[in-house]
Amino acid sequence: MNWITKTMGSSIGKKLMMAVTGLGFIGFLAGHLAGNLTIYGGKDAFNSYAEHLHSLGPLVTLAEWILLTFAVIHVGTGLLLFLQNRKARPAKYAVNKSAGGRTLGSGTMPYTGLIMLVFILVHLLNFHFVDKTDTTIFEIVSEAFTDPVYVLFYVAAMIVVAVHVSHGFWSALQTLGANHPKYMPLFQVCGLAFSVIVGVGFGFIPIYFSILV
Repeated sequence: MNWITKTMGSSIGKKLMMAVTGLGFIGFLAGHLAGNLTIYGGKDAFNSYAEHLHSLGPLVTLAEWILLTFAVIHVGTGLLLFLQNRKARPAKYAVNKSAGGRTLGSGTMPYTGLIMLVFILVHLLNFHFVDKTDTTIFEIVSEAFTDPVYVLFYVAAMIVVAVHVSHGFWSALQTLGANHPKYMPLFQVCGLAFSVIVGVGFGFIPIYFSILV
């Protein structure tokens, strides 16, 4: 057990935890988006999807606790790594170049991560911890997206998520050992494609409600 503690406490161990929890988050995004797309099937299709999830009961609760644990580990570990890096290099470079594979996603990971945390809290307050008595999830979503300010906030947050995932996707695979010069460019393209799908897929939903529904 001692070697496990030492490994998880090291920089490599922290990066491994970030990678595993990050991929778990990516898997959740894919599943959540697939479910949310039923909204384009109309009110009945979306409510039926929500009722099916609710019928799973304990399984959904277990999944929520796992996601919460992953979120705490990912955010906490990310902040520790960020602070350790700042402590090791307190002075910024005189020139900030994009050489060495540095991208918008890689350069803003700590900040986009914190913005995502704020969005998740607001999102839960609007859709999860609301009174669902005598109403349906479709009606709750419809009402939330009648507010143009929240629509703008939601779309902006999805852009932030896309930027975060664009780097996190392939970076997690690289950390877990999939760092092959032949396949890494493919992973990077897949990460970019997935980030666009997530950004557009989630981001268009409030626009769809505010304009078409």
